[in-house]
Amino acid sequence: MSRHALIKAVLGPLLRLMFRPQVEGVENIPGDGPVILAGNHLTFIDSMIMPICCDRPVFYIGKDEYVTGKGLKGRMMAWFFTGCGMIPVDRDGGRGGVAALMTGSRVLEEGKAFAIYPEGTRSPDGRLYRGRTGIARLTLMTGAPVVPFAMIGTDKLQPGGAGLPRPGKVTVRFGEPMEFSRYEGMDRDRYVLRAVTDSVMAEVMRLSGQEYVDMYATKAKAA
Repeated sequence: MSRHALIKAVLGPLLRLMFRPQVEGVENIPGDGPVILAGNHLTFIDSMIMPICCDRPVFYIGKDEYVTGKGLKGRMMAWFFTGCGMIPVDRDGGRGGVAALMTGSRVLEEGKAFAIYPEGTRSPDGRLYRGRTGIARLTLMTGAPVVPFAMIGTDKLQPGGAGLPRPGKVTVRFGEPMEFSRYEGMDRDRYVLRAVTDSVMAEVMRLSGQEYVDMYATKAKAA
């Protein structure tokens, strides 16, 4: 049994008991081949709950600080988070976005499922914010379909994304695959990138029922 399967087998029942996820549309995720899972981001536990609702391993970008701790605790955290599918990337500085994009592209070229939060950070107030165009670059560069998803209720169980979450019920809703082959070779056209990103975010909004804000979440947090 792989480390990913082991952690899922041990952690999955516990998370299901705590959060009782109601899963809708999981059949929309292809059983094999590259696929991008793109959704909203309300709180830290999103990245733990969504993957256990899928029948195949899901990989995603995480802060490298989660795996660079010292001592036994640091090694255990690194073993756990990477086993859950997290790929650590230094996202600080000007090249953080490029590193994340290249990592996602590599994962998809290996025929795996890659999850991404187009907002780029957790929502500061439960609303859905403008998507970054990295999601568009990724699908146009690799040809992988995009399956939009919505996390519903996780912010009520872990407000602010900090501290231990409390038990409760959440919903994880997957939409139908979206493909953008009509834009092949146009991954450097900023108008195309914005159109593709907005199409994905519109579907995430429909699935989540969130109010949409045409502003980047990072700007809202800084205000």
